[in-house]
Amino acid sequence: MTKGRIHSIESMGLVDGPGIRTVVFLQECYLRCCYCHNPDTWSRQNPKAIELSPEELLQKLSRFRTYYGKNGGVTFSGGEPLLQPAFLQETLALCKKAGIHTCLDTAGCGIGDYEKILKNTDLILMDIKHYTAQGYQKITGHSPNASMRFLDTVIRMEIPMWIRHVVVPGLTDSEEHLVGLETYLRTLRNIQRVELLPYHTMGIHKYTALEMPYPLEDVPALDSHALDAWNERLNRNCTKPST
Repeated sequence: MTKGRIHSIESMGLVDGPGIRTVVFLQECYLRCCYCHNPDTWSRQNPKAIELSPEELLQKLSRFRTYYGKNGGVTFSGGEPLLQPAFLQETLALCKKAGIHTCLDTAGCGIGDYEKILKNTDLILMDIKHYTAQGYQKITGHSPNASMRFLDTVIRMEIPMWIRHVVVPGLTDSEEHLVGLETYLRTLRNIQRVELLPYHTMGIHKYTALEMPYPLEDVPALDSHALDAWNERLNRNCTKPST
């Protein structure tokens, strides 16, 4: 029986897709983003994780349907959900059959048959770490090749996307960087929304608890309204409304 390793389940998510959503955080991620606020999801073997079959998870998700109704749904996040492809594929198929809107919050760095996963995915929250290979390597410690392969499949299958990009002071907040991001996004299709996310420091306590050094210890959080003008500009120039 297929089992998924689940870090946690949030029943009233308000920022992980349209409407009110149940957010399922899956264990494991091989990226090591310098601003990651969930280092406790990196290992597949987190002793605090729970194991559920797709059927068991669907039972839990069905109990939350009164919260999200017709306008919300379920978002699979992590960690990197694509690193548990069999569980994800089966669970998405069950959700689709049950009439639940499905969303995948991902950096596109996984394994498995992306087409089988995406055929039951209504929306992708695509985490763009950087638009250059050098910048991507600096932020994540890895090449962007895996992410690009996934993104190519999303575009080919015409799955709607919301783009997310973390803006970090001194790293990804310059005018030059944001203009470059705009140029890159305009080469992509299927974008319905762009969300520039201001860097925050709310995950530092997790590094302390895990006795791990925090890579951006001296970097201040970015004001929540600092990106308003850029968010408006990118949504005006890089998106195509859904039909």
